[in-house]
Amino acid sequence: MASAALGYRRQSVWRFSHWDALLVALTAAHGVTLALWPVAPVIAVGVWWNSNTIAHNFIHRPFFRSAALNRLFSAALSVLLGIPQALWRDRHLAHHAGVAWRLRVSQQLAAETSLVALLWAVLAWSHPRFFLLTYVPGYLIGLGLCAAQGYWEHAAGQATSHYGSLYNLLCFNDGFHAEHHADPATHWTVLPGRISPGVQSSRWPALLRWLEVPPLETLERLVLRSPSLQRFVLRCHRRALRSLLEQAPPVRHAAIVGGGLYPRTALILRELLPSARLTIIDSDRRNLETARRLMERNNGGRIDDDVEFRHESYTVTRAGSSRPPNPLPDSRGSVTRPVAGGGHDFDLTVVPLCLEGDREAIYRHPPSSIVLVHDWIWRPRGKGAVVSILLLKRINLVLR
Repeated sequence: MASAALGYRRQSVWRFSHWDALLVALTAAHGVTLALWPVAPVIAVGVWWNSNTIAHNFIHRPFFRSAALNRLFSAALSVLLGIPQALWRDRHLAHHAGVAWRLRVSQQLAAETSLVALLWAVLAWSHPRFFLLTYVPGYLIGLGLCAAQGYWEHAAGQATSHYGSLYNLLCFNDGFHAEHHADPATHWTVLPGRISPGVQSSRWPALLRWLEVPPLETLERLVLRSPSLQRFVLRCHRRALRSLLEQAPPVRHAAIVGGGLYPRTALILRELLPSARLTIIDSDRRNLETARRLMERNNGGRIDDDVEFRHESYTVTRAGSSRPPNPLPDSRGSVTRPVAGGGHDFDLTVVPLCLEGDREAIYRHPPSSIVLVHDWIWRPRGKGAVVSILLLKRINLVLR
């Protein structure tokens, strides 16, 4: 894509750039493709691709000088995508403004909704099997892809860019998402020249960004969505922790590493060790906020004074101590601080399955007098207890 918008003469039909003619031509090609290959995958990909490229650029920078041509093109997109563009535009601009979207009735919305309804009625009457078994599934999958795109573009807590040349060629610089949010009025041809230092970026385009999420974190988020799964994992972990703590000395102060996303260990230790102080350590501030909410909900809307939340990292080296990563500011501008493995007065340290660093160093050089190490079920070390065969997980007790 060009890195600068082309100039235009005053009498040009294009409002901002002649490059927008390409997007109009591709809209026509999209319609021809649907007519030639009216199958669900083509419908789904078309809804996602067009909505996030052509329709998205048209929302922010209408292509034509003529208001009538802009209304006509908006109506054409509405029919092609099955989405009234007046509605799409209002929702998207509310997203940029950071405000709740409210339905705004207008003549344009009424006209575009009527056109979409007419298309659906004609398809349902003339080709009911195609409409129900091909068009509707493809359309819904396309909307799902759009929702996934929007989620992963902001899943890191802020707008995230992707600078891959192929994606940005095929999607008209849609990957420059952080730059787009910095100035939504910037024309798509100019975005590559607007990269700022410190922008959040990913090596994956939005729809593949889930590949960056560790599998264990994905499973934790699944548990968060299901009360029945939460009860199951609490029951399994409570049984294992109780049996191991009965074999350990008394605990005054316990550190729970990586306990932010779903604080099951903290919830259980609050029950099993009611007089102990708990410190939850997590390098992700959002996970800590999730843990705080869950613990408040479990404790009548408040947090006990002897429960502490620390936004810090805990990375173990082969020597058994913490090795700080390069400190990076989070979305709120604060910096994650390293925690030395044995530098705090913890009687008990609970180590997660997703520990960053050398797990064997924990076993060789325990960071506290009592260590509970979550590990895979096939890795028994000393005294241990199986959490669940279904979870393929055990907890090993290490005493120093």
